Amino acid sequence: MPQIFRIGSYIIYFWSNENDPLEPVHVHIAEGKASANATKIWITSSGKALLCNNNSRIQERILRNMIRYIEANSKTIIDKWYAQFRQISYYC
Repeated sequence: MPQIFRIGSYIIYFWSNENDPLEPVHVHIAEGKASANATKIWITSSGKALLCNNNSRIQERILRNMIRYIEANSKTIIDKWYAQFRQISYYC
């Protein structure tokens, strides 16, 4: 799993295999290490971050801060997504 960022005990990452056809740009957040039950955040074409699910049950205050961090770094995330998967599509 390509790790994009580490914030405290949380990692923000992509899965190496994001399905076929490739899903729209998104990241997963988990505490400690990558997990199949990770929280999923969509990245929109405008750089906004939208919560898809909070499967890893991150506390709301922490999750809000993570979403703000993802939005502030959306350009980097999109660039890394393209470098990893060689294509881009957006949830919206």
